[in-house]
Amino acid sequence: MSEKTIHSSKAPEPVGLYPHAKRVGNLLFLSGVGPRVRNESKIPGVETNELGEIVAYDIEIQCRSVFQNVRWILEDAGSSWDRIIDVTVYLTNMKDDFRAYNRLWAEFFADNPPCRTTLEINCLPTPIAIELKVLASIG
Repeated sequence: MSEKTIHSSKAPEPVGLYPHAKRVGNLLFLSGVGPRVRNESKIPGVETNELGEIVAYDIEIQCRSVFQNVRWILEDAGSSWDRIIDVTVYLTNMKDDFRAYNRLWAEFFADNPPCRTTLEINCLPTPIAIELKVLASIG
């Protein structure tokens, strides 16, 4: 089965040595995607102190940014938003953020929502409150 590495020209640069996605056959596996913006150090919806620690954040702004980044990676790989099959969502604060995230999920996936697993984790590699791991199809 053929394998192809995908690097998006629009999504934020990976924070480590990994591609935005890998295509294997008709499946597309995205690496974890957060709300960062390409070529920018400021993260949408995040206020940090001089140590880089989160002081305040807006989960709605972060969700919208994450969804846009996923959409760009999918499009650059030859797929689309409506081809998403499964999503694992990592939240750093389930208690405070799940309601807003769930409402936005329903807005963005009103038609044919994919499978979903949502987990609370202690932290993410950059000062963000949400990250998505996505599986989609192509063609």
